[in-house]
Amino acid sequence: TLDDITLYVSNWCSHSRSVERFLEQNSVPVHKIKIDGDNEARAELIEINEGYASVPTLVFPDGTKMTEPSLNQLRHKLGLESEPGLMERIRGVLGGKDSD
Repeated sequence: TLDDITLYVSNWCSHSRSVERFLEQNSVPVHKIKIDGDNEARAELIEINEGYASVPTLVFPDGTKMTEPSLNQLRHKLGLESEPGLMERIRGVLGGKDSD
């Protein structure tokens, strides 16, 4: 639907697969477009990324885009709860304060 995120992926890209898995695990609806063998989709992606066929690329309903985001960047963009990183786990064990 128009409210879904458009996700450009390729079969050969392991990061594309990890982003797909992440979105599925978090029940985020996407309209997936595989660029493999689809010259029109590849050309569209190159236009979006100003000359590059970089995957994964996500285009959000508000028109913003993310190209090759880390899962943490994606989690933040989607407003999902972040898993504690190493520093947060260390602070939890040591009882330190957050620097926020």
